[in-house]
Formats: sequence, structure tokens, C-alpha cells
Amino acid sequence: MAAMPPSFDFDAASALSQGRRSYQEDAVIADFSRGSDVGLAVLADGMGGHAAGDVASKIVVTEVFSELMFQRGDPAAFEETVTQTLLDAAMAANACLRHHVAAHPETHGMGATLVATVILNRNLYWISVGDSPLFLFRNGTLSQLNEDHSMAPQIDFMVKSGLLNTEEARCHPDRNTLTSVLFGEEVPRIDCPDEPLELRGDDVLIVASDGLQFLTDEEITEVLVTHQDAHSSEIADNLLARLSDLQDPDLDNVSFSIVKLKDSSHRQAEAAEAGPAAEDALRRAG
Repeated sequence: MAAMPPSFDFDAASALSQGRRSYQEDAVIADFSRGSDVGLAVLADGMGGHAAGDVASKIVVTEVFSELMFQRGDPAAFEETVTQTLLDAAMAANACLRHHVAAHPETHGMGATLVATVILNRNLYWISVGDSPLFLFRNGTLSQLNEDHSMAPQIDFMVKSGLLNTEEARCHPDRNTLTSVLFGEEVPRIDCPDEPLELRGDDVLIVASDGLQFLTDEEITEVLVTHQDAHSSEIADNLLARLSDLQDPDLDNVSFSIVKLKDSSHRQAEAAEAGPAAEDALRRAG
């Protein structure tokens, strides 16, 4: 039987910024515990105004994250059902929004985007609804893995077709109009691939709200390249600093989790270079 590839070590950090908004409607929670075979990140961007969008994002994050935490206790069983678990958790969160609106009619119209990721046995599973991006940085290239459930892709297609110029597309009033969102009713579109993405050592994942996209992909890439040897917390600080430097009066709420991956085999190699005492300490640490 072929040897199993080494698991990953996680270096993760999350960040929140209110931007120039008067209240915070984003919510994010992650768990990448040292020694765990499963890493989780869940993010929601609320809509509906103060005391509605804020509540919606917290409901969605709490419901989805709690279900994923419950299932991760048995990684082998979780791996068999992870895609269905993500779908069920999202629908449970959607039902919670429906019940909340029924009990509090003044919150009618509340809703939230969702992006939730599970890293299990070197595989990335995800579910997303709305326009909160999931980025992969690999070999110096940044790419968005999930679908954008907003009018932005259609407007960008109009640019490629010559119907709009770049500036018209960037400022289009419908650009950020969502085509799918969790809001207690039928969800028009869900991105939840049946097959996971196999991750590699040195990959970097960014689970974000669309506020991060006040920076261009090129600007995000520049931060990741410049700080590729830094801890995730330093990368997060630099992204927040770049956003602040924009001095944009319309800067939205921003939230994200950054996850740097490294093959756990690197620890054995580092310990071997450091000598027997370090190897012994590594064995005791597990």
C-alpha cells in the first residue's frame, strides 16, 4: 500500500474591519487547531441594515460553524458526508433566518451571503451563496475558486463584448446586486462542488467578504508575494493597511480568514537539522 501524503500544518488568522460604514454586518469564525486533521472557516456578509444585517450574518455563521464543528469529531465519517453536511448546514441557517423574520417582522429583508470551507485530508470542500470570494494563491497566482452570485460577472462580460467600457462596468449601479443570498426563502443558486480541490503545500487560502475586493487582484497578489514568508497574521495586517491607505469614503465592511498551508513533513526535517533534542521534543508534541 502506498504511503499516505503528509498532512498539513495550518497557519491561520482572521480579521475584521468596519471600513467607512457606521456598523459592522460581517461575521467570521475559523478553527485551525494545531494537530487537527480538519480546518474550518465560515464567513457571512449581512444585508438589511443595522440590527438586521448584523443579526443575519451572526445567525448564518453560528448555525453553519456549529454543525461543522459537531461533524469534525469523526473525520473519517465526516469525509463521507462533508458535501451534504455543508448543504444541510446552509439550509438550516436559511431556515433560522426565516424563523427569525417570522418572529421579528421588522427585520423583513434581512439576509446574508455565506462562504464556508472545510480542509480535510489535504482536500478543500466549500459552499458559497452570494458574492463573498474564496481565493487560492498558488505559485504566485491568485484565483477565485467559487462562483460570484452577483451581476458583476454579467457586467464584466458586457465589457468583453464591447457593450461597456471598463470604467462604466466598475461604476455600474447594478454591479453589486446579488443574484443569490440566504434570506429565509428559496435559494436560487448554491456553489457546492461534488468533488474537492486537492491542496498543496505552500498554498494560501483567503475566505473573504466582498469588502476585500476594494483591492484589485493585483494588489492582493502583491501583498501575498511580498510577505510570502510571513505568518498569516502579518499578511492580514498588511491587507488591512492597504485598504486603509485607499482612503475610500465608500469602503465597505471587510472580513477575511487567511490560511497558509505547509506539509507537516517540514517539521521533521527542521527537527532533524536541529538535532536529537529537537526531534525528541517534536515527538512529545505529537
